[in-house]
Amino acid sequence: MLELRPNCECCDADLDPASAEVLICSFECTWCAACAADCLGGVCPNCGGEFQHRPIRPAAELASHPASTRRVHQPGLHRARQSG
Repeated sequence: MLELRPNCECCDADLDPASAEVLICSFECTWCAACAADCLGGVCPNCGGEFQHRPIRPAAELASHPASTRRVHQPGLHRARQSG
């Protein structure tokens, strides 16, 4: 069962378990869509793999199988987005 980690490993933003904007790799490294594109270039820095949208667990299942509370953060990966 997927952990549904609560944050982006790059920018540490909170990620809703029901969000369609969360990406994971095959090792379940977890990223927001903005960091996956802007900071990571679409490649997981941990395993070199591609990203996929994280499946959304139905709300009825979250009650008995809640999302993880374990945060993983790698602050050195985050690059401020360039404007204009």
